Amino acid sequence: MNKRAIIKKIIARLTDELEIYFRAAQFSRAEATHESNKPENKYDTRGLEASYLARGQSKQAAEIEAAIAEFEKLGAKKFAAGDAIAVGALVELEHGGEKSIYFFGPRAGGTEILHDQKEILVITSQSPLGEQLLGKKSGDELELILGGAKQSARILKVE
Repeated sequence: MNKRAIIKKIIARLTDELEIYFRAAQFSRAEATHESNKPENKYDTRGLEASYLARGQSKQAAEIEAAIAEFEKLGAKKFAAGDAIAVGALVELEHGGEKSIYFFGPRAGGTEILHDQKEILVITSQSPLGEQLLGKKSGDELELILGGAKQSARILKVE
């Protein structure tokens, strides 16, 4: 698979999400400061709640910006046979009778893209799955613990 194209698609997806968060944060800030949201009594917290929401959306936007910057710096490293899974690896995993493809990213775990009609999920070393795959190699068989249940899995490919 063309890893550069995959990284570009991840960046494009994150950029789309960033736009949504920016618009939402702007709307929430405007809502928080609009005169219709001035408290009518000490129990009226609409404006305060809107400001909390705006702050949370701004923090999420900053996280996405940082993720985009890291993916832009990420090279399309080629993994040779026998190389261990690390950031930048494209991993094909078979578990539960199904094959899944994961991109081991620096951030933005949970981001999904479609490439060559295949769904690819970004995982990081902080995720339960990423933590268990980190350092493993193509052909390794392992017992994954996902959602509290054990599953047999096999790493088919590391690119």
